[in-house]
Amino acid sequence: MAPRVRILAFGGAAALVLAGGVCAAVVGGVVGEVLTVVLISGGLAGAVLLIFLEVGLSEERELARDQERRRQRERRALDSRQRPWLPRWPRRPR
Repeated sequence: MAPRVRILAFGGAAALVLAGGVCAAVVGGVVGEVLTVVLISGGLAGAVLLIFLEVGLSEERELARDQERRRQRERRALDSRQRPWLPRWPRRPR
């Protein structure tokens, strides 16, 4: 998720919560209470869902990084098997 989209999504959830608070102060009666509950609940639920989305996306990125590391490790292992090894003289004991 792009940073701009993330900011807009969380900002929208926060705006719903703030709108619910304003409705609680401005609109009276049952209509005000219903609007307050709906807006605040919607904003908080949206924020929780966005947090779960962020966690899921971070896990997906981590999984993709791990797979790429595994592929690179396998390529290096294959390359090292294909290289001819030069004979070396044994080391002298010190």
